Amino acid sequence: MTKGANVGLAALSENVSSVVMSLGWSSPTGEGDADVSVLLLDENGKVGSDADFCFYNNPIAGDGSVQLLGKTPTADGDEDRISFDLDAVPARVQQIIVAASRYGGARFGELDDLHLTLADSSGDSLVQFSVEDAGAVSAFIFGELYRRGGAWKFRAVGQGYESGLAGLATDFGVDIDDDAEDEEAAGDPETGAGTPGAAEPSATPGTIPAPRSPQPVRAAPAGAGERPVEEGPPRSRPRTARKKVTLPRTVKKALAENDSWRTARLFPLSALRNDRERETRATSVLLSVMAQVPEFGRRLTAGFGAPAGRMETFTEVSLPHGESPRRPDGVIRVERAGKLWTALVETKTNGNALRQEQVQAYMDIAARRGYEAVITLSNDVALEGSPLVDVRIDGRRKHKVALWHLSWAEVAHQAQMLIRHEGVGTAAHAWLLQELLYYLQHEHSGCHGFQNMGSAWVPVRKGIDDETLCQGDPRAMEVIENWERLVRQVCLRLGGELGRKVLPVQRARRGSDPRARRADLADQLCSDGRLHAELRIEGTPGILAMTADLRTGRLRTSIEVPTPEQGYPLSRAKRLIRRLETAPADLHIETLVDGDGAGPRGTLERLRPEPADLLPKDGAEMVGFRLSLFKSMGNGRGSAESGFIRSVDDAVDRFHAGVIAQL
Repeated sequence: MTKGANVGLAALSENVSSVVMSLGWSSPTGEGDADVSVLLLDENGKVGSDADFCFYNNPIAGDGSVQLLGKTPTADGDEDRISFDLDAVPARVQQIIVAASRYGGARFGELDDLHLTLADSSGDSLVQFSVEDAGAVSAFIFGELYRRGGAWKFRAVGQGYESGLAGLATDFGVDIDDDAEDEEAAGDPETGAGTPGAAEPSATPGTIPAPRSPQPVRAAPAGAGERPVEEGPPRSRPRTARKKVTLPRTVKKALAENDSWRTARLFPLSALRNDRERETRATSVLLSVMAQVPEFGRRLTAGFGAPAGRMETFTEVSLPHGESPRRPDGVIRVERAGKLWTALVETKTNGNALRQEQVQAYMDIAARRGYEAVITLSNDVALEGSPLVDVRIDGRRKHKVALWHLSWAEVAHQAQMLIRHEGVGTAAHAWLLQELLYYLQHEHSGCHGFQNMGSAWVPVRKGIDDETLCQGDPRAMEVIENWERLVRQVCLRLGGELGRKVLPVQRARRGSDPRARRADLADQLCSDGRLHAELRIEGTPGILAMTADLRTGRLRTSIEVPTPEQGYPLSRAKRLIRRLETAPADLHIETLVDGDGAGPRGTLERLRPEPADLLPKDGAEMVGFRLSLFKSMGNGRGSAESGFIRSVDDAVDRFHAGVIAQL
């Protein structure tokens, strides 16, 4: 679509009762990012309450019709996704604005390939809108959904705001707290240092915390025009949501007499003797918790096009199919306003692969019965352009069925985010999620996520050692795909532990085919014997880089941090050493200099008494430092004690705890 164009959704697809919108962009430096926000407006073009303003600190509209799903990795980086249950949008809402904002002085004109994609409930793309020139603006409206004659339409807007999120919000009736601007001026826009209240970013869902936006905002009354002049003491901000419950990190002392006593678990694991029992138990445990904890069930199904409504789940359902009935592992049904959304669930545990003929049969059953989706669930991680199963859908069928995949690692990640960081409605729900997480992480459950680098791992390593691996070898491509799966799982695990966004960085040319990109990486692996990856961790000063050198058998984790502009070079070096007071002694530190030259380097143990050794001898300008840790790689292809996957997890954990946390 072009800027200003509009289209009716009903003319594009029959499955538009719920849609998913994706906003994407790329940065030449690989570090650019923005925050998505959604405003639900009445007939006067104004928000009605705090619940009508969705952003990162209030990701779900009060009625559940809009949900921010967060960032999803793509072939060229990542996209922000938003779920809209259009049937559930209140009648008073006539227009939905979708925007994004940048902070810390950043502008949208610094980003490349700004684009919007709208997909229906089956995952088919309906609308694509590319922004050619966003300009020097810090807030940007990508598009809007609006009602006309009882039907929903979409308009490509492409409008920027030099005044940022505050200016955009004011236009749509969001009241700006003037006092916050002066408070923020004294603080660091990235760290919140010196900003009152910056240490508590989750004050109220309708208030944007200081680290992200210059002015906290709150919704004005419906139909408000100009802001009224307040007299007397300032109004307190309204509380618009119940307090969320999270589990404490410190566990109370047990009442058991000794360590041999085991706590009774809601989901026992002692009777799991074979793969079939593991699949049956895991499916029943997961689906029952999804139905009982609304936040969790909604979090897992919103991205699949499910509406926000009453959820019921079933296991071992018998459905007719030819001469013999089929029994999917589970069924999810969501009811909203008298309409049903149904998905069949096929589960695999313990590294077992999904079978094409089985998934194809469930797709046929779903299409015949008018179900909306088939969800596969296994330890594998799906990659764009590399499907886990090749399922052929009959294009002649009027009703389309969406095929979605979920990894057990993603399930564990969402449970951990809710019980440790974001919270759920009651303490009982938090305890249920804790029991589910214990079950998933137990060695007997079979729900451990990606755990095997594949059959090509050992031959590729041997081929690199004896220099017999040639470019174009399909085994190298298999290793690259599994390395990408491992990196994405590391992001999920680390993000769940930290409560922050952790995403892989793809430094690839925009628009490149994912298969072509992986083929280039496979050729590079054949030539230099190394696997590379980069992770962006929200709130950290740089990119965490990982390199696995298959020739030497060593893993390198590193980060580049810029030097502050203020102070003498020696003061900068001393400041860095002080910040790394508790870092590992074997940490390698290299000074980065302006130009192509190389700066001095050494271990932290040697540099602690002599920080001046970090200063360039030729007077070159210091621009930053590279901090690196090295460790031996595991030889095995799995996640056992001596496996490669375990060694990658350990390397990332040690580097984050010992180095990044100090920064």
